[in-house]
Amino acid sequence: MIPLFIFLLLTEAWSHEAPREKENVFGVKPCPAFLIFFNTAYQAGATVELPCRCKPEKVQSIVWFYREHHSNPEVTRALTDDDGNKLIDSSRIPHNADLRSRFSIRLFSLIIFQTSVDDSGLYICGSTQGDYFYAYDLDIQEVQELSFTSRLTSESKHKTIKEVKRHTSGQLYQVFTFFRPWSRCDRCGIQGEQVRVGLCYIRSSYLHVRYKWTDKNVVSCGSGAVPEAFSHLKQRGTGAKLEIRNCHVTCRAKVPSPSKLHDKKSSESITTQDMQVSFVNHPAKQILTLTCPEARPYMAVAWDRGSKPIYRSQTPLGQNTSFTSPRIHIDVGNHLVFTPAKVQDSDVYYCWLKGQRVAEIHVLIYPHFGRGMSATSHPDLSSAIEIVFIAYTVMTAVFCLYIVIRVCIRHWKRGAHLD
Repeated sequence: MIPLFIFLLLTEAWSHEAPREKENVFGVKPCPAFLIFFNTAYQAGATVELPCRCKPEKVQSIVWFYREHHSNPEVTRALTDDDGNKLIDSSRIPHNADLRSRFSIRLFSLIIFQTSVDDSGLYICGSTQGDYFYAYDLDIQEVQELSFTSRLTSESKHKTIKEVKRHTSGQLYQVFTFFRPWSRCDRCGIQGEQVRVGLCYIRSSYLHVRYKWTDKNVVSCGSGAVPEAFSHLKQRGTGAKLEIRNCHVTCRAKVPSPSKLHDKKSSESITTQDMQVSFVNHPAKQILTLTCPEARPYMAVAWDRGSKPIYRSQTPLGQNTSFTSPRIHIDVGNHLVFTPAKVQDSDVYYCWLKGQRVAEIHVLIYPHFGRGMSATSHPDLSSAIEIVFIAYTVMTAVFCLYIVIRVCIRHWKRGAHLD
């Protein structure tokens, strides 16, 4: 029985062994003869991944360079830290990390967390000798309009229309909004939400030839391919749109692995989703941002506080294109944001990814005593003193009662002995 068990373990290990000969993607795809900037656009707050799609096989390490739009090539600089070192590889981004940790290099890909409009520009994958291999024209657009629609209305209105014409200036250019497909329902079993993003694009015959999109005459509105003569487009409030609608889907039953069918307890345990558990300690009165592990742009992400769902539809709309957010809300990058965090926010939060719970985050918000603050200035000090006083009084009363009962018992025993 034991040799058979060992053999099964060995076969299970063999089944997960990585192949020894893997195709070298860098050796198959040649780099462009001339540096071409591939246009890509995202909404602000999203996590962006820019893969280095080609490089010479002899190059073992790469460096990412950055240049602002419409600037001279001489100002291209390497993305480095304060010590002049290139970005350090990291497997995960910590919660509420600082600005420098928003940039990470992973398997030759540049990952930017919680992007902002200021991150727009040209990103170039190259070598330490200054050679350039692959380049991106990144356009980060601020969400200018947030709308909530019913499922029937959105399906009838946007069933086949993906481009919405916004305005035209003669024959020079045409600006429109390109809507990406609806995300899948972010929850199962209960009411969820679907999200889709519409980004601003421009169609013109006067675009720079070194910038490329799926259509050679179309790029995003903030691209470097747009001539500076069209710069007044940004003054017209061109930006991204975010649409949200309700949805409801049933949870799919998980099929147990054949190797665990013999164990009833194992087959029952795998029906529940394995969740990643993490703990976050954060001072009060400061902004806290929680990220969902393994989330990528345009994935369906949802958040729960305990058993209570947090919906995007809780965000009130403003009168114009701008919108205000509650203190605890889900931003356009699918992060759960506390502005600011309070002590009463300490709880267990769950993250949904593509309709399944994937993460359990235990959040502890502790009082933060800054300069000029003392423990006596805390608003909960009086209630804490009251609780301590009540507890001390109860303990003292119990102790006194114990002494009285003990004395009475001794006196009764002594009287009974004299009789």
